[in-house]
Amino acid sequence: MESWVRQLSDEQKRELDRQLNIIRRGTADIVPEEALAQKIASSIVTGKPLKVKLGLDPSAPDIHIGHTVVLHKLRQFQDLGHEVQLIIGDFTGRIGDPTGKSETRKQLTEEDVKRNAATYEKQLYKLLDPQKTQFYFNSAWLQRLNFEDALQLAGKVTAARMLERDDFAKRYANRQPIHIHEFFYPLMQGYDSVSLESDIELGGTDQTFNILMGRTLQSALGCSSSQIAILMPILEGLDGSQKMSKSLGNYIGIDDSPNDMFGKAMSIPDELMLKYYELSTPISNDDLLLLKKGLENGEIHPRDAKVRLAKTYVQMYHGEQAAEQAERHFASVFQHRSLPEDIEEFSLSRDHLEEGSIPAGKLPVVLGFAASNSEAKRSVTQGAVRINGKKLSDPYEPIRIQHGDIVQSGKRKFVKIVIDEGH
Repeated sequence: MESWVRQLSDEQKRELDRQLNIIRRGTADIVPEEALAQKIASSIVTGKPLKVKLGLDPSAPDIHIGHTVVLHKLRQFQDLGHEVQLIIGDFTGRIGDPTGKSETRKQLTEEDVKRNAATYEKQLYKLLDPQKTQFYFNSAWLQRLNFEDALQLAGKVTAARMLERDDFAKRYANRQPIHIHEFFYPLMQGYDSVSLESDIELGGTDQTFNILMGRTLQSALGCSSSQIAILMPILEGLDGSQKMSKSLGNYIGIDDSPNDMFGKAMSIPDELMLKYYELSTPISNDDLLLLKKGLENGEIHPRDAKVRLAKTYVQMYHGEQAAEQAERHFASVFQHRSLPEDIEEFSLSRDHLEEGSIPAGKLPVVLGFAASNSEAKRSVTQGAVRINGKKLSDPYEPIRIQHGDIVQSGKRKFVKIVIDEGH
C-alpha cells in the first residue's frame, strides 16, 4: 500500500500529529491503529475529507450524556475538516440490534422506525455541525437488495464467525433461540459501510463486532480500502458503576431542564469526573491536562471542578444564561438549604383527600413524583419525601394537606399545593 505519511512535508507531519493527538483522546481502541495515520495523511495530501460513519438505532431517539461520547468524537473529526455520515437504521431497525440481548428483539414496524427517527436531527445538531453532517436512511440501499444479493452477502461470513459474538455465544451455550435474521443485523450494518465507502466508523466498545464487520465486507466486496474502527468507552452512569441508562435512572438527558441537568451533574462521583470531562465535553487536551494536575496537587477543589462541569453541560444544551441561573438555583436550594425561587404549583383535588388527608405513600404518585405505588412507598420509607421541610417516613401515615404546603421529593423536585375545592 502506498505510504501517504512519507509524502508529507514537515508542516504536514505536524498537522498529522495534531490530528492524531485529538482523535486518539479518550478512545478505548483503534483497529488497526497503524492505518489511521495513513488515512489522515491521505486526506492532508489530497485535500479530501475522510468519511466518518455512525449508525443510529431508531428505537432509542432520546439522547443522554452517555450517547454523546461518540458524538463528541464526531465533532472533533468535523472540526478537523472531515465529514460525518449519520445513518438512521430505518431498515436494520426492523430487526433490532441483538447486541447484549439474551433474547430475540421485537421487530419494529416501519411506522415505529420513522416516528422514532424523526427526533434525532434536532438533538444531534446540538453537538454536530449541520454543514459537515450527511444524514442517510439505510433503506435507500438495503431495500434494493434481492434475495440473491442477500445470499451472496451471507456467503461472505461463516456461522462460526457470527457465534464469536459474546451475546450469540452465550445464548447458544444456554440453548436460547437465535433466529437466522439476527445474523443479518451485523451484515447489514457492515454493508452500510460498503455502500457509503466509509473511511472510519465510530461506536461504543459494545459495537466492536458490528463495526469490524464493515471492514470484513469492504475487503470481501472489493472496496478500495477498509474502514478503521474507532471504539469509544462506555460511560458509567451517576451510580458510578453501571452503564448510563434511562431505564436505570442513572443518566443526564440532554433535554433535561437546566436545573435538573445541573443537579444531576453535581452528583457525578468524584473518581469519574475527569472521564466525564474527557468524553462528554469539548474541553481541549491542554485544559484537560491542567485540570487533572490541579486536582492531583490540590490547587483545584473537586467541588469547584464539578460546578464547572455542571455549568458546561447546561451551557452546551441550554445556553450561557440558563447555566448561570441553574448555578444560582443549585446554590440556593442545596448550599443554603432554602427553597427555590419559583416553585411549580400543583392543583390537588379534594377527591384525592379523605377528610383533608392522604396516605404518605400515595402522595408522590398523585403529585407525579413517582410512577408507581411501590416506588412512592419506597421513597417515603427512605426519607426522600418532605412536607414543609419535615421528612416523612411511614408510607401509611395519613398526611393532612393544607393549601400552600411545599412538598419536596429528593433533592430537585418541589411543588406548592393548591387545593382545588371543585364545585
